[in-house]
Amino acid sequence: MDSHDPTVTDPGLYKVIFENERVRVLEYRDEPGDHTHVHRHPDSVMVTLSDFRRQVSSGGRSVEVDLRAGEARWVGAQEHAGENIGDTATHSIFIELKEPPPAIGSTVAAPLGPSGG
Repeated sequence: MDSHDPTVTDPGLYKVIFENERVRVLEYRDEPGDHTHVHRHPDSVMVTLSDFRRQVSSGGRSVEVDLRAGEARWVGAQEHAGENIGDTATHSIFIELKEPPPAIGSTVAAPLGPSGG
């Protein structure tokens, strides 16, 4: 297992709840003030089960995101660390894709954090 896998970097926050040859599904839970170590996600869909506010950081960049329960967001492959900067617990599900992305003529860096969908 990759040392930047979120279940390795933050086993108290990430838990595998389903896995097969095509996808892996992670459950993520934290409390206000909790933070993650630097970790990687492949292309994923994130489903929010609670309202929460986070700061996501990577390579000297940082963004704040406010998410509402019941949202589904695309998270392009990325490496980052995060912190719960709100006053509510975070509860979300990540559906990580194991298949390689489709070939595209040019590569564009994925936005940091989840993007609207």
